[in-house]
Amino acid sequence: MSVILDAQDVFSLGPVAAVAAIRDVLAGGLDPDADVPRVVLDLAGGQGLLMPSETGGWFGVKVATVAPGNPARGLRRIDATYLLYDSETLTCAAILDGVALTALRTPAVAVAACLDRLRAAADCSPDGLRLVVFGAGPQGEGHVRTIRAHVPVAGVTVVTRRGGAVPVWADRHLTADDAAVAGRVRGADVIVAATSAREPVVDGTLVRDSAVVLAVGSHEPTVRELDGALMGRATVVVESREVALREAGDVVLAVREGRLDPASLKTIADRIGPRATVLADRPLVVKTSGMAWEDLAVAVAVYRQGGRRA
Repeated sequence: MSVILDAQDVFSLGPVAAVAAIRDVLAGGLDPDADVPRVVLDLAGGQGLLMPSETGGWFGVKVATVAPGNPARGLRRIDATYLLYDSETLTCAAILDGVALTALRTPAVAVAACLDRLRAAADCSPDGLRLVVFGAGPQGEGHVRTIRAHVPVAGVTVVTRRGGAVPVWADRHLTADDAAVAGRVRGADVIVAATSAREPVVDGTLVRDSAVVLAVGSHEPTVRELDGALMGRATVVVESREVALREAGDVVLAVREGRLDPASLKTIADRIGPRATVLADRPLVVKTSGMAWEDLAVAVAVYRQGGRRA
């Protein structure tokens, strides 16, 4: 009988355990490039996505939909369900809330990729790290929560196109055209780009050499949040070189402009292990697009902590 794990069950795993799940599966030898590419289907009301993966005795698949017209109906734009199977018996062990799973694993992947750098920066900042977050949605909040779970944070500035009330997880909310944004970016230890923008939202010339930049909003080859100026001077870390060069507009467009050498791309797997180094002579950009193995790693961790039986 399958276990039903709702959003509360998924989030109860917590960001620390989610980051550990990502790091552990990579340390165990998982090769992201061996993952099955996701399937994107054009549907009458939007898109459907199928994201299957198998590793460590488990098979899982996320079925997600993107319906651009849903917000006008009072419905969420993205919906998803995750099915987790035992690889040997091929029986369904659990059914998970796929939206919650995505919200938990996306920041977990980004933080797993730069955890050493964050800790090194925190050691040099007794008051905590200064964060600037472009985008006030669930992913902006999730990245702040995950960073806070691992290192002290001195303050969080949120930047959006229209401004508005300060989210409970931030200290200040600025509009994108506010002159104060440049100063906040210059002083930021960590910058998070989690928007639906199709053009860069971060001025790469303002980013300090010691900063960490996490970009998660774009997963299309013609869309980006980071400009070529930043990508060209940064160490760029991706989940998979093949996926990044196919799907990540921040990477694809910088390569096309001649700003970024594709051979210079590092992977998250490269940065996990005893030989990983902490380099602070240039910005560290972590660009993620989302891969099926990440959902599987976190789904297994959620399942192992328990849930309700259907």
